[in-house]
Amino acid sequence: MLIDTHCHLDFSDFDSDRDEVIKRAHDNGISQIINVGSSIAGSQRSLKLSLEYPGVYSVVGIHPHEADSFDASLEASLSGLAKNDKVVGIGEAGLDYFRNHSKKENQLRLFYFQIGLAKELGLPLVIHTRCAGEDTLRMLKEAMPLRGVVHCFSGDRDFLEAILTLGFFVSFTCNITYKKSQDLRDMVRAVPLGKLMLETDCPYLSPEGFRGKRNEPMQVKLLAEFIAGIKNLSLMEVAGQTTHNAVKLFALPKI
Repeated sequence: MLIDTHCHLDFSDFDSDRDEVIKRAHDNGISQIINVGSSIAGSQRSLKLSLEYPGVYSVVGIHPHEADSFDASLEASLSGLAKNDKVVGIGEAGLDYFRNHSKKENQLRLFYFQIGLAKELGLPLVIHTRCAGEDTLRMLKEAMPLRGVVHCFSGDRDFLEAILTLGFFVSFTCNITYKKSQDLRDMVRAVPLGKLMLETDCPYLSPEGFRGKRNEPMQVKLLAEFIAGIKNLSLMEVAGQTTHNAVKLFALPKI
């Protein structure tokens, strides 16, 4: 059994066949799916999905791209959503200095709030960080103790070692299958299996051979097979440990 620890099934990309997508995932051994919000509206949709579908859980949060619109009203809305029993984490939260869709100071303020909310509720933090490793590490270190995962990992070796030293998990997506992604495959090799999780980040980042098409949770199986090859392990070993890691971090029902 496998778990897709980060997807966006609430996006309109899935409006025409969401039931079929979830069924395909279950048919391919994806027993649990964690849907991650990226705005208040997206977090509301994410929670609604988790309440409608068995085996689907929700992470609620506001992406750094949305930081310029963050205010007291959104703070109250997010705090309320986060208290539902089907919510298993806060995110995706973090910093993105690559796109800079929001001002840096607003991103920092939003990230600080979401870190505090995760600590207050005892929930793990799902972290988005791009070209912002220094500030991300500084804020996480200041907030320790804190649990969480750096999703869709794209940092360098120093950032990876710092994140692992803090005790965080690391998750990779299907972009590790791309021909030009050798650096990411080296990072996969460097992460201990006990700190590794799997995600699709769908509808984005379809695996090699499916690029240009919508990604979906069933591709976690292909991702697990690919990682097994990188680490010279069996699919059963990768599936078993990464599922255990996700169940542990997000306090999911044991399969």
